[in-house]
Amino acid sequence: MMLDKKVKEIMTTDLITITPDIDVVYAFEKLMEHKISAMPVVSDGKMVGIITATDLGHNLILDKYELGTQVEEIMVKDVVSVSPEDTIASVVETMNTSVQGSGILNQLPVIDDNGNLVGIISDGDIIKVIS
Repeated sequence: MMLDKKVKEIMTTDLITITPDIDVVYAFEKLMEHKISAMPVVSDGKMVGIITATDLGHNLILDKYELGTQVEEIMVKDVVSVSPEDTIASVVETMNTSVQGSGILNQLPVIDDNGNLVGIISDGDIIKVIS
């Protein structure tokens, strides 16, 4: 069955990342340029957080950031992630249950046993497999 496939079989490995010391305006531009909704924040090869276009865009419009605000000041540090060995079924469950309220996570970073960011899996990746 398709939901038994492993994350490593369908995850995106060509990642677009950013470092914590980058200005939030540049980070938002990078998200828009690549047409992605979230970007892992990486330092010394390890993921230290994530930023989303929704969070950044909303706060930029409301002018909540001071000039020079860096990604590390606003990134989400407590990031839900999955393993390359997890099944698609378990990822769907994680996406569905990891947000308080009625929302769902639409993408999750994939972290290996050594703590390295090795990919990202999105709801779009899953839809392609099951459709």
